[in-house]
Amino acid sequence: MGEGGRKFRRAAAVTIAALVAGCTVGPDYDRPEAPVPAAFKEAFKPGPLDKGWRESRPNDAIDRGQWWSIYRDPVLDRLERQIDIDNQNLKAAEANFREAEALVAEARSGLFPTLDLNASALRQRSSGNTAVPGGPGRIANNFQTTLNASWVPDLWGAVRRQIESNVATAQADAATLANVRLAAQASLATDYLQLRVQDELARLLTAEVKAFTQALQITHNQYKGGTADQSAVAQAQAQLDSTRAQLTAVGVTRAQLEHAIAVLIGKPPAQLTIAPVEYVVAVPLIPRGMASALLERRPDIAAAERQVAAANAEIGVDVAAFYPTVTLSADYGVAAEMLRKLFRTASRVWSLGSSATQTIFDAGLNNAKVAEAEAAYDASVASYRQTVLTAFQQVEDELAAERILAEQAVAQDSAVAAARQAEKIINNQYLAGTQAYTAVIVAENTALTDAVTAVNIRQSRLVASVALIEALGGGWDASQVPAQEKIETDQPLNFNPIPPTFPNGMKGR
Repeated sequence: MGEGGRKFRRAAAVTIAALVAGCTVGPDYDRPEAPVPAAFKEAFKPGPLDKGWRESRPNDAIDRGQWWSIYRDPVLDRLERQIDIDNQNLKAAEANFREAEALVAEARSGLFPTLDLNASALRQRSSGNTAVPGGPGRIANNFQTTLNASWVPDLWGAVRRQIESNVATAQADAATLANVRLAAQASLATDYLQLRVQDELARLLTAEVKAFTQALQITHNQYKGGTADQSAVAQAQAQLDSTRAQLTAVGVTRAQLEHAIAVLIGKPPAQLTIAPVEYVVAVPLIPRGMASALLERRPDIAAAERQVAAANAEIGVDVAAFYPTVTLSADYGVAAEMLRKLFRTASRVWSLGSSATQTIFDAGLNNAKVAEAEAAYDASVASYRQTVLTAFQQVEDELAAERILAEQAVAQDSAVAAARQAEKIINNQYLAGTQAYTAVIVAENTALTDAVTAVNIRQSRLVASVALIEALGGGWDASQVPAQEKIETDQPLNFNPIPPTFPNGMKGR
């Protein structure tokens, strides 16, 4: 080929490269600002058990991915690990993420030509009453094989913007998957800790039932001996029965919590039994970190921000509709009336073509679509900022609950100690004959009520600690969102919203 041919090839290569590269219309994404305070307001208000807020240090940070280990409970550890295996909400979120990945692959296919292979065999007779080549009533065969290629170059970036949008949506679904997982873990931890508090209440009430049973027997003996009246016996009996009723109610609550835990780990309630234990779960000290880090620690914030990126890319998709669409096509094949001649050189057929389409009038359709996309973007930005505000509210709420409940616990523990002391004094006075049995009943009921209240306050503190960990994002970090390259190339995901063995186990197909 001469110099002219080489120049033509170079020009053709440059033209094709320009068509492939094209340009990308629409706004490039810039992460919107969000209202982030310099620090948590509640973090600097000291409670009675510490000197106030402190930043987390490397040696006391929550274990990433296994934040519940801060409660040091082996049963809770085993239950939490089962969330990743059989929780149905988590399976649904994982399927949504896989669907979003597939949509990325679907959009990416628009960058490439389509190839179709067609083969046909036809035998037909022409009309005997018409003039046709070969004469009226002619019977002829037609065999044909063609390869058809068609390509719409992404000149204005509509396909690339759609890929960008779908990737951002897939990243949002990955963050949503992490958020569903965190919510399930927090729900299980909350239910489990409340169940252990019910065990603690059951031990307290069982001990009181035993003590009140003995008191009833003593009072009954005193009644027989003439040193107590029948009303004292009735009061002792009423007190015992009331405490037994409270103990029964604890059993109902515990059973319901056990059933809820079973559903969270994907089991029918009949298949799970959690044995009572004698130990008491301690309220942990939770490191908070900096307020500015919350945007990277909350999967729901990451999901909302990725939705903003997806909405921004959709504007470019609609803007591209204002520009002409160019279609390139090519056909190559063979055709013949006789099968044995089909693949001869003379049977070759081919065509090359191109077309361009430009919308001249659409009654404002494209303008409306762009306005719609811009409005959807503005709504997603507002939703993102609201998610951030809600996140900070939740953290502040739980920090306040942690501090105030700690103060309440100190006061209530003091009340329990005073009530037990008063109960002991009044009981001795009753035995000495200086107090009526009514005073004993009142003192014992007061002491029991204060003790139950103290246990309930501890339950509220444990629940608030779980809620605080969840509000802080657990052990999650925004770096766990899969990168665009991972989604686009269908490589294994380099993030950990779930253990590495989770996706295969989840599909189960």
